[in-house]
Amino acid sequence: MDLHFNADRLLFSSIGTQDRWQIFEVLADGTGLRQVTPGDEPDVDHYDPCYLPDGDIIFASTAFFTAVPCVNGSTRCATLYRMDADGGHIRQLCFDQEHNWCPTVLPNGRILYLRWEYTDTPHSHDRVLFHMNPDGTGQMEYYGSNSYWPNSLFYARPIPGHPGQFAGIVSGHHGVPRMGELVLFDIERGRRESEGAVQRIPGYGKGVDWGGSLNHDSPLIADNLVDASWPKFLHPYPLSDNYFLVSCKPTPESLWGIYLVDVFDNMLLLREEPGYALFEPIPFQKTPVPPVIPDIVDPNRDDALVYLSDVYGGDGLRDIPRGAVKALRLFSYHFLYPDMGGPQAVVGMEGPWDMRIVLGVVPVEEDGSAYFRVPANTPISIQPLDGEGKALQLMRSWFTGMRGETVSCAGCHESQNTAPPAHSGIAIRRRPSEITPWFGPNRGYNYDRELQPVLDKHCAGCHNGEARADGSKIPNLKDRTHITDYTSVFHHGGRDAGHFSVSYAELHRFVRRPGLESDYHLLTPMEFHADATELVQLLRKGHYNVKLDEAAWDRIITWIDFNAPFHGTWTEVAGKERVEYPARRRRELLRRYAAMDTDPEAIPVAPTEAVVPVMPAPLPEAPQPELNCPDWPFTEEEAKKRQEGLGETRRSVELGNGIRLDLVLIPPGAFVMGQADGLPDESPASVIAIDKPFWMGACEVTNAQFARFDPSHDSGVESRFSMQFGVRGFYVNGPEQPAVRVSWDQAMAFCAWLSETTGAHFTLPTEAQWEYACRAGAATPFFYGGPDADWSPYANLADAKLREFVCHTYKKEREPWLDASKYDDWIPKDLRFNDNGFLSDATGQYHPNAWGLYDMHGNVAEWTRSDYKPYPYREDDGRNDGSASERKVVRGGSWRDRPSRARAAFRLDYQPYQPVFNVGFRVILERGYLLHAISSVMVDECEKLYNLCIYASITGVDYPYNLVWFDDLSPTKICVGMSIERLRWVAEAICLRAKEL
Repeated sequence: MDLHFNADRLLFSSIGTQDRWQIFEVLADGTGLRQVTPGDEPDVDHYDPCYLPDGDIIFASTAFFTAVPCVNGSTRCATLYRMDADGGHIRQLCFDQEHNWCPTVLPNGRILYLRWEYTDTPHSHDRVLFHMNPDGTGQMEYYGSNSYWPNSLFYARPIPGHPGQFAGIVSGHHGVPRMGELVLFDIERGRRESEGAVQRIPGYGKGVDWGGSLNHDSPLIADNLVDASWPKFLHPYPLSDNYFLVSCKPTPESLWGIYLVDVFDNMLLLREEPGYALFEPIPFQKTPVPPVIPDIVDPNRDDALVYLSDVYGGDGLRDIPRGAVKALRLFSYHFLYPDMGGPQAVVGMEGPWDMRIVLGVVPVEEDGSAYFRVPANTPISIQPLDGEGKALQLMRSWFTGMRGETVSCAGCHESQNTAPPAHSGIAIRRRPSEITPWFGPNRGYNYDRELQPVLDKHCAGCHNGEARADGSKIPNLKDRTHITDYTSVFHHGGRDAGHFSVSYAELHRFVRRPGLESDYHLLTPMEFHADATELVQLLRKGHYNVKLDEAAWDRIITWIDFNAPFHGTWTEVAGKERVEYPARRRRELLRRYAAMDTDPEAIPVAPTEAVVPVMPAPLPEAPQPELNCPDWPFTEEEAKKRQEGLGETRRSVELGNGIRLDLVLIPPGAFVMGQADGLPDESPASVIAIDKPFWMGACEVTNAQFARFDPSHDSGVESRFSMQFGVRGFYVNGPEQPAVRVSWDQAMAFCAWLSETTGAHFTLPTEAQWEYACRAGAATPFFYGGPDADWSPYANLADAKLREFVCHTYKKEREPWLDASKYDDWIPKDLRFNDNGFLSDATGQYHPNAWGLYDMHGNVAEWTRSDYKPYPYREDDGRNDGSASERKVVRGGSWRDRPSRARAAFRLDYQPYQPVFNVGFRVILERGYLLHAISSVMVDECEKLYNLCIYASITGVDYPYNLVWFDDLSPTKICVGMSIERLRWVAEAICLRAKEL
């Protein structure tokens, strides 16, 4: 119900004509009852009305003919519309995937409402408060984006006299419907999770904390969030900042009554009636009329303009360097029709929920600004692209511009609490860019039409499904026939699930992507970048000399960035007979209420062109020089002997708070770097000399260690499969797990911090140092043996344990479903062994190599200092200079990689600014620097050393003072060439650090 500002009439919803829900109005004295909505549509419901300051009415309607995807389209969705006071001139305002609920007018004249959405995000947590102008312009988030708590904020209403403050009902998703806890919010405090939560009622003086933690699921990340919470509330009506009318059920045995409650935890029952539930209390009084915001929609236009002032603003592209974004890819969503679809394996094998309609690209100026035209009344999503057309971030939502509107934003997922930039961008000084179409007219991305021809041309000649000599089968990328054996243990799409080609079922497995429901927190930039997928890594390495043209690459990359869909229309999913009626009705009602006519089910006729397979030219035989490395390979015993011959081989660096970083000494030597029979970028092999010993981290840098440098870093979670119910994902941010999602830039910054802290010089290993240390004298692909060796005691690789990705979707702890089908359990893995490591494990859990290095193969891959350049490897060509301008080499493989991708010679490369889900690092320390092992020195010893150093530097008298970090040298010998000022600084640093420890 909604009372008019003059308190002389009331809107409400009830069953009316066509036996459908309609909007009614009644005068305050009970007379004048009338149906406001026309009620001439036999298959449309209208409800949830709200008066606007100018006398019009905003309301929810099912006229958009969308439906809830997670229940196979069995429930219709309502979006927001506007009409005159007499029910005329109905116009659609929102064009959203899911429900719009509870519209109400804010004191500034804008409309507050709840929007449910889930495009590759968790359906049970993705209900966000939005606000917009009454004409539909300015639609944007108000509270709760990227927030697991609260799941829902129903019946939010502003607190009078306090702009930005509101009361709402915090509720779960499943479980009790809409009812929940009464919570007060203030957006000036923040708009994420509990940032803006001021107080629960009751809960005076207790504050509100959503309970989030880096290392475990919060108890408030829950599906049935408030089922056990009492009292329960509905329909709050703020009277002031202290007092509220509300419907309340104090205990499970109580009636629903009308209460006056306050922030001091007082609850006064005003009325309850046995046999009744009393809802929606509204004080019968006049209220101030908010200002009328003028209608700026231009009915004569069918476009909107978008001005993005700086794509690098906001956290969405945090630490991405300026100049990296070259263009924006634009696409639209084609949402589900009623009575079809579903969650698992409908549009694609593991997501997405809805069809992606490719619109094209627009340019980004050098200052990060963009100005372009988009179709109006259309949900638009943006992907910022790098110079290779790969998405640097995924929006996982949409915006909608009204006719003639100029939509503006300050950056990529910038906070609304951030001040806009003070300058105007280059783009706004020119005419708006038109969208450059993507290989023809707008259309849904369909695997068979867009990608299969690329495979037919470049891949199907070899990938034909035939058996290999070892009995395994080559992936069949030419077979367009549909699979007939789809099954799933997940909540799948019923009769609409599994309608995919054999080719698609094979290829999608090599693409890591958001899937159905990825982590709801803001994604780390480049989280699902195409370069982090095995498919692109394989092709970039020159897979059997396959050469792709620019168009072929574009079709592959777009497919990956779109979450690997198979279907592009709902007709392809459900068939013409089931789609024809709802598709026709949606078009009819869009023409009537939005003055637009598009047919997303249309498939543009592509020119018929026979695809001629192109067999790649044979790989040229790389010249392999005669290699002479007389002292290599050597045995494990010899490796230990060489190491122990140098004296002390273990040292530790204290980082504070009881956290230390262990180092092992790597002896000098020579080895054959690369693998002549490996991948093209691993040859030609060459003999490389490591002339000096160096200290290397025994393990990868852990989250606890990295936090001493950057307490704000979060290695995050790995998203689960399928729909999730009150769970967040698999955590990889435990204190003893290796730090990941750390870019090369961040790893080098850690080394710089460690160097400054200790006075020593820490850095990343070159790839030569890394491979030499990994091999520890072994010429085999792994330090423990060949490709068929049982790695389970030595390495955490992609093995049988990864089957546990298919696990219980309602439980936070990982409970595997052992009866998973091959379509559920799709990550490529080697099932011969089980190393018992699921994702990254705590460091040091597996057997080390001969030199005491753990996890050189697997667990997480590791950054090196080296630029990615062709072999033969050379130390003097600048590849190890530490410049951040080139792609950097990553070594070692990870929990996600099969053994062939974790060999000692295997190389990957990423941009230095790219944080990668399975890449961490370990440090090295060149031997001979001061402060190798301050952990073993007592404070009084440091003070003695300080005095000796100062005296020796002044007098030149040699006072032998043997300490482990001095390599048995005297202070004066260590300090040759060091100024007195530098020596004083070093000695003082020793003392201060030791006292701190």
